[in-house]
Amino acid sequence: MLDDQKEYVLQACRDRDIKFIRLWFTDILGSLKSFAITVEELEQALEEGQGFDGSSIEGFARVDESDMVAMPDPATFQVLPWRPRERGVARMFCDIMMPDGAPFEGDPRFVLKRQLKRAADLGYTFYVGPELEFFYFKTSEKPEGLDKGGYFDLTPLDVASDLRRQTVLTLEEMGIGVEYSHHEVAPSQHEIDLRYTDALTMADNAMTYRLVVKEVALASGVYATFMPKPLEDENGSGMHTHQSLFKGDRNAFFDAEDKYHLSAIAKAYMAGLLRHAPEFTLVTNQWVNSYKRLMPGYEAPVYITWARRNRSDLIRVPEYKPGKEVATRLEYRAPDPACNPYLAFALMLAAGLAGIEHEYPLAEPTEENVFELTEAERRARGIEALPGSLKEAIQAFAGSDFARGALGDHVFESLLQNKTIEWDAYRKHVSDFEMERYLAVL
Repeated sequence: MLDDQKEYVLQACRDRDIKFIRLWFTDILGSLKSFAITVEELEQALEEGQGFDGSSIEGFARVDESDMVAMPDPATFQVLPWRPRERGVARMFCDIMMPDGAPFEGDPRFVLKRQLKRAADLGYTFYVGPELEFFYFKTSEKPEGLDKGGYFDLTPLDVASDLRRQTVLTLEEMGIGVEYSHHEVAPSQHEIDLRYTDALTMADNAMTYRLVVKEVALASGVYATFMPKPLEDENGSGMHTHQSLFKGDRNAFFDAEDKYHLSAIAKAYMAGLLRHAPEFTLVTNQWVNSYKRLMPGYEAPVYITWARRNRSDLIRVPEYKPGKEVATRLEYRAPDPACNPYLAFALMLAAGLAGIEHEYPLAEPTEENVFELTEAERRARGIEALPGSLKEAIQAFAGSDFARGALGDHVFESLLQNKTIEWDAYRKHVSDFEMERYLAVL
């Protein structure tokens, strides 16, 4: 099978006049990294990988242990449609290896693969469908939008609609299925939903999606951003992540006899997400700015609850439609689109599997709006909150044996160090808000 894939890649390069192949991978923060080889080097790279210096990649290696190998995954070969057709450019995602051929423990793709193997050993395949929201702005210098539209609006002279259309066409040309696209709640905020698929393919697709959105915008003289909260008084951008476990062709989350149509597996999985959510919020919401989105009043979850209809909860269970057993799923609503999808998917899966393995009990759903309950009512019902700042997320993460076990020591320690540096830099920064509010009166 692997040899067939390699031969397909080599033949596709010959047939489509490909000269350059970009080898893609991510650092621990989810930034896309790349270097290019020529087609003449491709056959050897497919057999032996391509060596590179990992010492400058965030969360990878120290200078004294910097030699690494990028091993292309031929199943991810795609031509880049925005590059010239003659002497064209293709890409492949890579697994990062040590020189001796062992997987590099700091590779986010490896972290996800390790959790997927845990699921596979239990007989499960993990499927996800993230909804990545983003903003179009006129430039990267200030957040000046292209429209004043709202949810599902079609605005006159809809430039953004044309950008979304071109983005969908580009994604589909790269073999990435799209369900639909639309205007989101905030002005100049948009969403393109990728077709549900297995988590590794989706993590690769999400990385590609973020680049394609930006490339298409740039080609039209527009800037696209996945910053979680670029506008102070508007909704931020989320990455609501629909997820389910399958055993073969059967959805392990569905139970026709349950009043919610949820199996014991689904309930235990959800209980695992709820129990461990504070510990992995540092990964699903990894930036100082992420916590400007996770505030009451902006359709982002704050409290650790679940419901079937209420969108203020951390987990929503979409209504069951008769005959649509395969669509039974959970929607985890905290992540934002600036996270590392490999690590985010890995930790959500790990939390769900922990719930299944340890048979965590699930509380009853909270169908009323949690934001409208008083603090005393929430406390009486045992409703807890997600971390309210990057500092609180660091503290919850730092003491988590669960997060350390799911990520491995290397990624866990690297993330903790990186995020602590970010928080310290933020604490020292004197903002325009402080200068305007205090300088003339204190």
